[in-house]
Amino acid sequence: MRCRCLALRVDQMMIVAGDNFLGKYEGMEQYSKPHSVTPHPLYNKSTNNADIMLIKLRAPIKLNRYVSLTPLPKQNTGVLPGQLCQVYGWGPTSQGRGVNPLTLHSVTLPIISTAKCNSSRSFNGSITSNMICAGYSTGSKDACKWDSGELFVCDGRLYGLASWGNIRRDTEFPGVYTAVARFRRWIDRTIYRSFTRCKKVQKSTDLKIHFE
Repeated sequence: MRCRCLALRVDQMMIVAGDNFLGKYEGMEQYSKPHSVTPHPLYNKSTNNADIMLIKLRAPIKLNRYVSLTPLPKQNTGVLPGQLCQVYGWGPTSQGRGVNPLTLHSVTLPIISTAKCNSSRSFNGSITSNMICAGYSTGSKDACKWDSGELFVCDGRLYGLASWGNIRRDTEFPGVYTAVARFRRWIDRTIYRSFTRCKKVQKSTDLKIHFE
């Protein structure tokens, strides 16, 4: 999840899994309140660098035909310019109107090189190594600003989270995504920290933690 959600207190959040149609209960949704949130220590709200946060749930979510996991890429693995990826979410689909669909949808977008995205005609050096740019040169498709946190999936793996970009979907200003592969090691260490502590205390346990 993106760090900008820190504007909300933990007790104001509700995690919903298996949702497809917003505003309507369909029977496959699962709900859980957050136990705690962990923003990346290097997150910068001015530059949106390291715009990623982990949420620990109070109750587990069950995997089923409506809820599944998307694997993460290995640390520092990248995607090539021109590669097609999918963005999933409920963001606006009508350019410039901010019309949000009620059902989950996806759009296919090509990767744009960091050099092009950082050019003086585009974001002029604002793109860091922790970001990915994607979108069409026509400006007709993009995750847009309101899609913050939506999933950016390449080759079946979660390579990005919608972070920021030009609200008008200008042809020179594509969508910008947090590069998840840059934070894989931090994600693993944060998630398994409590397990490694237990291992030190309970030396007789057979629990083993492996990092990719």
